[in-house]
Amino acid sequence: MYLKKLNILNFKNISDNTFTFNQKINCFIGLNGVGKTNILDAIYYMAYGKSYFNPVAVQNIKHDEDFFVIDGTFVREDKDEHIVCSLKKGQKKILKRNNKNYDRFSDHFGFIPLVIISPSDSDLITEGSETRRKFIDSVISQMDSNYLQLLIQYQKLISQRNALLKSFAQNQYFDGETLAVYNEQIAELAQPIYEKRKKFLEEFTPIFTHYHNLITDHKDEVSLKYETQLEGKSMLELFQENLQKDRILQYTSVGIHKDDLAFELKEHPIKKFGSQGQQKSFLIALKLAQFEFLKTQRGVAPILLFDDIFDKLDENRVRKILELVNLDTFGQLFISDTHADRTESLLNSIHQDYEIFKIQQNEE
Repeated sequence: MYLKKLNILNFKNISDNTFTFNQKINCFIGLNGVGKTNILDAIYYMAYGKSYFNPVAVQNIKHDEDFFVIDGTFVREDKDEHIVCSLKKGQKKILKRNNKNYDRFSDHFGFIPLVIISPSDSDLITEGSETRRKFIDSVISQMDSNYLQLLIQYQKLISQRNALLKSFAQNQYFDGETLAVYNEQIAELAQPIYEKRKKFLEEFTPIFTHYHNLITDHKDEVSLKYETQLEGKSMLELFQENLQKDRILQYTSVGIHKDDLAFELKEHPIKKFGSQGQQKSFLIALKLAQFEFLKTQRGVAPILLFDDIFDKLDENRVRKILELVNLDTFGQLFISDTHADRTESLLNSIHQDYEIFKIQQNEE
């Protein structure tokens, strides 16, 4: 799969721009702030139906404009696939494939496998457990549409259970039978979600370790650990044990929506004990493992986006990453960088076809 052509209209700081891409490597070169990352985000938008950097859709419309349109032509299994994402202020976002609207955005999820590696990935380390859960859920959902539906149903029931707990407190009453109905329904969804996450991480972790060893020459011992309250206990047991706590807090304090993924360096949190370079290598290995996992599951190499990937990495680690990307197992690659000479030198060293797009300030 690869992206053949892209047109961007009124998206972030881009007024109107059209690109025709190389099937292998494409580079966006320019100063900070000219819109290189926004082009990558537009490509991401067509795969996920949302921005990687700003979840508030209307804020992605260019200032002083009323709408944006992202229009792309992908080649998938030798067939053109036309994807259009658009949003007009005051209206619902529209996602189309070959001129047909999606009724549910979730039906599109996974159709265009794509992985982005960006400095903002540091949120996976610095932010709370929700960010890491979203990473797990995003990867699994791209190859298991049933999993995504389970998640949607689970979150809906948790919201309803929370509203019920709040109602108990506000109206000073308790209805154990109604609560038990929610508990049963949530438990039925929680177990398969837990099992799918556990199975995924059992398969994913060795791939992650492999890529980390390649990038760092086995210099650091790292690990991923799945942290869940369902290890050894059922949801119904957790609900029973925490009933009084939930009534006091007025929300559901236990469940798979509290799961986390511990990032460790030599059995210590990498957030506290890892250098900036170690953290970045960890995250790149995590994303390359995501790429490999999706490629194995879907049978097609995902599109790979590298946003300012070479900042804060030493020359040896950059070389290792380029050696990996140079392998035939990788498909289409998009890179943003501020240094044209550095990028051309690196690309010439790996002997692959590439196209360089110089992005100017006046394209805002």
